[in-house]
Amino acid sequence: MPVKKQQSASDFKNFTPYKPKKTEEYMNEAQREHFRGILLSWKSELMEEVDRTVSHMKDDAANFPDPADRATQEEEFSLELRTRDRERKLIKKIDKTIDLIDSDDYGYCDTCGVEIGIKRLEARPTATMCIDCKTLDEIKEKQQLG
Repeated sequence: MPVKKQQSASDFKNFTPYKPKKTEEYMNEAQREHFRGILLSWKSELMEEVDRTVSHMKDDAANFPDPADRATQEEEFSLELRTRDRERKLIKKIDKTIDLIDSDDYGYCDTCGVEIGIKRLEARPTATMCIDCKTLDEIKEKQQLG
């Protein structure tokens, strides 16, 4: 069976970058719609992957007489289920982000309140921290965990 590449948050690049105008207000309706479109498209792709996994597991489930073949299939299914679980959590995060867009709270750092920035949000649409606060957060985590 061919091994296919798993989609991750950093793989999502299927959009046209937003080109803000010089006098344009940050997180205006056009920008919010841009990010809503990105998030809905991303969520749709993740949901399709879930459906493909369910179909694959139903179609390929077999009771192999050889214990090694059975173990290989069980390991493959286990890996797929772990990936789907991560994607399920990502879908929840996408839904939460769409709620932020709906309440006009999207695009601002949860920690300091500054603008996160269009380019950062296009790289990580579910970002809730500006790059400075995220960097400090990672430094603190590294110091605590070693």
